[in-house]
Amino acid sequence: MAPRARPLVLGEPREGKAGRTRRLIAFAAAGRPAWTARDYASLAREGFARNPVAYRCIRMIAEAAASVPLAVFAGGVRAPGHPLQALIDRPNPAQSAPDLMEGFFGALQTAGNAYLEAGGAGGPPTELYALRPDRMTAVPGPDGWPDAYDYQWGAARARLQRGADGFLPVLHLKLYSPTDDYYGASPLEAAATAIDMHNAASAWNKALLDNSARPSGALVYSNRDTADRLSEDQFDRLKAELNDTYSGVREAGRPMLLEGGLDWKPMSLTPADMDYIEGKHAAAREIALAFGVPPQILGVPGDNTYANYREANSAFWRQTVAPLVERAARAVTAWLGPKFPGATLRPDLDLVPALSAERDALWARLQAATFLTDAERRRMAGLGDDLSEVSDE
Repeated sequence: MAPRARPLVLGEPREGKAGRTRRLIAFAAAGRPAWTARDYASLAREGFARNPVAYRCIRMIAEAAASVPLAVFAGGVRAPGHPLQALIDRPNPAQSAPDLMEGFFGALQTAGNAYLEAGGAGGPPTELYALRPDRMTAVPGPDGWPDAYDYQWGAARARLQRGADGFLPVLHLKLYSPTDDYYGASPLEAAATAIDMHNAASAWNKALLDNSARPSGALVYSNRDTADRLSEDQFDRLKAELNDTYSGVREAGRPMLLEGGLDWKPMSLTPADMDYIEGKHAAAREIALAFGVPPQILGVPGDNTYANYREANSAFWRQTVAPLVERAARAVTAWLGPKFPGATLRPDLDLVPALSAERDALWARLQAATFLTDAERRRMAGLGDDLSEVSDE
């Protein structure tokens, strides 16, 4: 995905005061928030690389989805010896199927877009590669739909375009975006505000700890001989010193040396007053919500949606991972279908341990339904009519 710069509204300008006091100097006023830019590089840096919650969500989804075996069916029966199965199991000389698909699903969660390239000189593809989404640019055709993709690394550029047989060697899987015709919307973008709050809370707390955990405040000048007022020069010099020495995140809570009638009045909230821990947990829950990961399996307290970890993990697989893998399998089938006629790719969810309880309950219900035939039970369980009918073609 080519980086997309978007205008960012930071709020109204701060109000300016015509006059100023000489007795009170406050330097803990809140400024305008600084949000992460909504482009791929910034989101990947602030979200994936610097935020443990978003990092874990992406890793969990990518690793779980990549661990689901993909089976090839031909003529309605499983075909373990099919050429497409061999391609899926060993997509290229350097990667196995889980390695390739982890990168594919990870890019989808990070950028909202994921790309596979099919390699091979004519005929059916013999290799598959996952491409970085930030290096891909869609090239619209005469009808407005992508007819080719440009892949750029450094100063080099390669065009992957549709062949004479109509086959496009690039599969582009994207998440839904209501405002973009060519690229998907990243979950990182939806969680960007919560990620910024989570990261800022960690940075503020670290700076506060570095400076002996002292909160910010204000200086009050009290001197009866001067009518409790600073001169212009004194005021400007003190203000400049405060801005240079005590302002900014890196100087949070830095101790001060007071003299000449100056008195320190704490103004900022302490971590306890801010409910710092709960604030971070709330931001973590919002991040997990954007990715569809139950906070319970991330170890984030305060969320009691599910009775226990087992139920939360089952919901994660059933509501987030399984639909994602199903969609990817259908997309690959539609993409490679012309090269492998009659072959269908399906995820084998029966081999997922997290779904074993649901599968056992389904089999128990089918076994208790005495009015069903064995063939009907097998079809309702997602199996073929006869497991002995396995094709080696």
